[in-house]
This record gives sequence, C-alpha cells and structure tokens, in this order.
Amino acid sequence: MKKMTGAQILWECLVREGVTTVFGYPGGTILPAYDALLDFPSIHHVLVRHEQGAAHMADGYARVSGKVGVAVATSGPGATNLVTGIATAMMDSVPTVFITGQVGSKLLGSDAFQEADITGITVPITKHNSLVTDVKDLARTLREAFCIARSGRPGPVLVDICKDVQQAKTDFEWPETVFLPGRKVLPPVKLEKLKAVAELIAEAERPLILAGHGVIESGASAALMALAERTGTPVTLTLLGLGGFPRSHPLCLGMMGMHGEAFANKAIQEADLLLAFGMRFDDRVTGNLKTYAPKSKKVHVEIDGSEVGKNVAVDVAIINDLRTVLEALLPLVSDKKHEAWLEEIGHGQGETRSRDIQHEPHEDRLLAPHVINDIWRATSGGAVVVSDVGQHQMFEAQYYPHEKPRTLLTSGGLGTMGFALPAAIGAKMARPDAEVWVIAGDGGFQMTQAELSTLMQEKLDIKIAVINNGFLGMVRQWQEFFYDKRYAATPILSPDFTMIAAAHGMDAHRVTKREEVIPTVQKVRGSGRPALIDFRVVAEESVYPMVPAGADLHEMIRRPKRRHPSEVPA
Repeated sequence: MKKMTGAQILWECLVREGVTTVFGYPGGTILPAYDALLDFPSIHHVLVRHEQGAAHMADGYARVSGKVGVAVATSGPGATNLVTGIATAMMDSVPTVFITGQVGSKLLGSDAFQEADITGITVPITKHNSLVTDVKDLARTLREAFCIARSGRPGPVLVDICKDVQQAKTDFEWPETVFLPGRKVLPPVKLEKLKAVAELIAEAERPLILAGHGVIESGASAALMALAERTGTPVTLTLLGLGGFPRSHPLCLGMMGMHGEAFANKAIQEADLLLAFGMRFDDRVTGNLKTYAPKSKKVHVEIDGSEVGKNVAVDVAIINDLRTVLEALLPLVSDKKHEAWLEEIGHGQGETRSRDIQHEPHEDRLLAPHVINDIWRATSGGAVVVSDVGQHQMFEAQYYPHEKPRTLLTSGGLGTMGFALPAAIGAKMARPDAEVWVIAGDGGFQMTQAELSTLMQEKLDIKIAVINNGFLGMVRQWQEFFYDKRYAATPILSPDFTMIAAAHGMDAHRVTKREEVIPTVQKVRGSGRPALIDFRVVAEESVYPMVPAGADLHEMIRRPKRRHPSEVPA
C-alpha cells in the first residue's frame, strides 16, 4: 500500500470513479486539495465565478450524460453557496457529489473563521452526507458517496472534509466493494403484479400513460415505446419527462399539467386507466387532488417507494426499476387498438395544431413562442436545450418538441432561476460535440450571468437566447390573472445584454422582428463561436393553457381567441 495525503486520496478516488471534470472554487479549507490537484492531470477543473454556478454545472453535466457530476467548494460561504444547486439536484433526482472543505477537526464547533455546519444544513436536501474527521475514513466515504448518488433514485451526496484530514497521511486502500447498511437491493419483479397490470391494460378502453423523469433516468424509452405501440396507449409527459417519448410519435400527447396541453389534461380526467411510469404526481401535474382523474384505476411504477401513495392512491404499485418492469411486462400484453379513444383525444388537438402563433412570419410583434419555435426549426430539433425558469421555460416545453432523452435540461421541482447558463456549461463539458442552447429570461439570466466568464475561459461554443420582455414574466402573469394587474416588483431593468456579451468577447445580436429570428439563429450556428442573442419580445404575453394553483385539472384558463384584424375597432 502507498502512503498518501487525504488531498491525494480525494483525487485518486475521483479518478477511480471515472471523473474527468470537476467544477469548483478554491478557498482556505480546501486549499490542500487544490494543491494536490496539480498532480492529477486527468482531472480538468473548471473555475466558476460563484459556487452556485458550480453546483448547476455539475447538475447539467450529470443530466446530459447520466454520469455523476462533481462540484468542489471551500467551507463557510463557499459551502453554503452550493445549497440552492444541491436542492435543485435533490428535487430532480440528479446524481451529484459535492465536496466541501471544512475547518480543522479540533476547531469544529468553535465558530472558527469560515466554519459552517454544512452537513447539518444539507440534511433535508441530500440523499446522504458525511463529515470526515479521520483520514482513514476518507476513501471509504468517497466510494460510498458515488455509490449512493447513482444508485436507486439518483440524487446529491455531500462529503465535508476537514482541512487537517486533507493534510494527514495514511495508507491508501481502494474499497473494491461497498457495504451500506439499510441499502435496499431491488428484488425481482413479482409476476403476479405484472399480471395484474396486464389485466388492467386488457380491460381498459381509455388508457393513458403518464411518463416522467424516471423514463429517462432508467433508460426505459425504447421499452416505453414498445408498450405504448403494442397496447395502442397514448402517452403524456411531465416537464422532466420530455424527450423520454418522441414528440412526433402519433401516440404522444405532449406535456401534461399546469401549462400542459389542454387535450392531455382532459384525457387524464376522462381516462379509465392511468399507467404512471417514473413520475411522482407533483402538484403541477395533478391540480386539485380531490378531483384528479376520478374515473380511472391507477398503476404506479416507481423506484422510490416513498413516492407511491404519497399524493395519489393507486390500485397497483410496483416499486422497482422502470426499464426492468416494462421489459418484463411486454410479453404479458397483447396487441390492441383504441381508435375511438384516440379519435376523441384528437378532437382536442386541433387547437394546438392550428396555433397561428407558430406560423405568422409577418406578425408585427415578436412573441416568445415565435422565437422558441423558430430556434426549433433552425436547429431541426437536434439541439440540447437548457432552459431557465419562467414563462420561456413553459414556451420551450410547448414549442420546441423533443425527440430524444437528455435533450431538455431544466429545473423542475425546485424551479431555480439562474439554472440555465451554468447547467449549459456543464452539459457542453459532458457533450462537447452537441449543439447546446441556453434559453433564459431577462430575470433569470441576470442571476448567474457572471458565468459568461467561465464559458469564455473554457472556450465553449454555447448559444444563448435571452427572452427579454422587461418583466419577471411568470410572476407578472400571475399578477395579471389573480392580482388585478398590480405589477408589484415585476418590471425589471436589464443591462444591454449584447454589450455584456461583447465585453466577454462573444458574438452578440439583438432581434426585434420575427423575420430576423431564423437568419440570426443560423448565423450564430454557423460561426463556431459562443454567441448571445437578445430577443426583445412582447412584454405581456402569457402562457396558455394555465391551471390555477389548486384548481381542478380540467379548469384551465385558455388562450383567448384572436380576432381577425377587420373585427378590431379602428
């Protein structure tokens, strides 16, 4: 065995876990680790401009690749700056490991300079966390962290390492196996449960599949398509499930929920069988639980047993890996068609198919959906899109159809503004050959725009679309609908984003007309350089449909019908 310092053990463990990229910011209590990093050239360190950015970069890296993302920070404010990103990863089940420095073990509890109880702070927002006070425990703790982060329902793990642990030496021994007391090993799927599901599918006349993030995390897209096609069952998706089932597929109904397709929400309310796959019945999906899908029997396949029955009672529950379940279920179901059911659903799709907002090249106003749909057209739907949080996030879900898994990255459960730019940096680091687009609002973009410097330092060809309407758009929409248009604290002054981009050495453009969108997008796509486009869109456009919070799922606020210009008073 070789004697190594704790700092060396840290990087040696990461190398053995296959880590090649970490995102971080140095500081006093993590400095021994940064000094040792120079001896591990296979690991590329990305210097962020704020630790929250490091957390989101690790998150984006993990979402687009399926690998564990890693972020590093010092103690005190460095560690606490990670918290929002850790909570984001926790809510969206993203495999991440966060490594923080801590004051020396003899100073713990003394309120030493830059001491913060980060393990205590992050208990509710991590799958697990550890404070390492003995160098002999470090290798085992790191090995366990990666195992926990990627196993079962993925999520974030934090390892807090005292400074003296990083400096101390011990014999390094790599733990080949990991024993975690209480860790649940998934059992074989019970045949009787599968037969019960198959029987419900055979009896159903109005079945519907609800596909969530678990479809992507478990790699179940192919099995899901096979089941849907064999049983003739339409599929609707959660926000984080988008891409798990091709939007162009004739059985795909698009997104469900608060800003989902009206016909998808109606289908949920009329279905006689709901097959919930890898989703957790979030409030943004269900609306009023008392009136949710009242006519249906419900099957829930979910890897996390704590989610089963938490919000919605189900008739059959299978707690296991989704792909394993679907592949085992396929031989038990028969070919079936549901022409009448699909025709009924199809009647409601006409409104979506005829959205004139997509097809008006001579519209004299620039609307956010124009921009999103034109970016989709210009990229042939092939980009990895990282959207921030707000109206543009919902417009992206509606107007940029996704065909493949891991092509939409967004903060779902926590709804973290400022997520998009740093997460896109992480995504581009993981998939350098992918075309990566940021779609962000003027509010959210300002929260983490300092990471433009990180983008340029890493020489990343990322394209940024700022949907600039001069408002905190989604909050303004709520104020319009529910607070008599009393716009308190939602008008927002922004800097000239093109000048900020230019100051960083990026290509920068401003677009104010619909006919400028595609030419400008194509121009930046062909440049091979990072670019920002400031899209000056209509200030008070709203996202439709909208299910008011707590309302019945079918009680949607619908888009007002547009009148012909001849009907508008002069």
